[in-house]
Amino acid sequence: MSLRPVHSVTQAQPHVEGAGVKLHRAFGFGETAPFDPFLLFDDFRNDRPEDYLAGFPWHPHRGIETITYVLSGTVEHGDSLGNRGTLGAGDVQWMTAGSGIMHQEMPQGDAAGRMHGFQLWANLPSSHKMTAPRYQDITAGEIPEIVEDDGTIVRVVTGEFWGKKGPVEGVAADPRYLDIWVPPGKRKVLPVETTRHAFAYVFEGSGSFRDASQPFGVLVEKGLGDEEVFIRDQTGDRSLVLFDSGDEVTIQAGEQGIRFLLISGKPIAEPVAWYGPIVMNTQAELRQAVNELNNGTFIKHP
Repeated sequence: MSLRPVHSVTQAQPHVEGAGVKLHRAFGFGETAPFDPFLLFDDFRNDRPEDYLAGFPWHPHRGIETITYVLSGTVEHGDSLGNRGTLGAGDVQWMTAGSGIMHQEMPQGDAAGRMHGFQLWANLPSSHKMTAPRYQDITAGEIPEIVEDDGTIVRVVTGEFWGKKGPVEGVAADPRYLDIWVPPGKRKVLPVETTRHAFAYVFEGSGSFRDASQPFGVLVEKGLGDEEVFIRDQTGDRSLVLFDSGDEVTIQAGEQGIRFLLISGKPIAEPVAWYGPIVMNTQAELRQAVNELNNGTFIKHP
């Protein structure tokens, strides 16, 4: 077995998206190779309705898949395929844009005005970029949950893990998307195949991702009121931990336990041409997509 060392730890940065939604972006619209097959990851967490209610009105996507995971509040969805629905706490929406889709996502807070969710973009290989769009709406009750004897809890959104298989299927990048809680003081070793790129996104508690070169690991900790806490190599909440190669990840939970997403996928290793919500392989394909948006032929499968 080979322990994955920590390649880097960065903080998600404040960003405004959609019609004025304030969120934090962990990565996106930059270098894609370290995260391949993933392109972007956003944490939209807020307790001020005026910072998110404007939402993400109608906009196009092509060449990617978008994964929305809601922890609190709701998100109303609509798209050009005719799908309509509302995501609640614990629900997942997996949308394959393929050849082109128009959709909107409008967040609503819970009774206390809190909204929290994540959106991940996964790339599509060239052979799937012009496939027919598809939409999967997964309720919280459909997502298998594993509870270990030591209190560790793993929700398997997609992929297979510890004998459980997530409900989202038919995804080209074959990702594994896990929501993991490790209780205070517990140490866990989590398998991740060497053929996959992997990252963790910490959003609750603290812990140390250990490796041989950093025997004290990288501590990520949430301070009071969500303020950032820096002590030596410690970072604040909303920490993105990118791993190097290996076949397992080790986490030592802190005094409050730790909750994080562990996401991995097989690299596509193809050229990336990017124009906002449209991701293709060449600039010529981007120009074609923009022309089709302008002349009304963007949607291939109404």
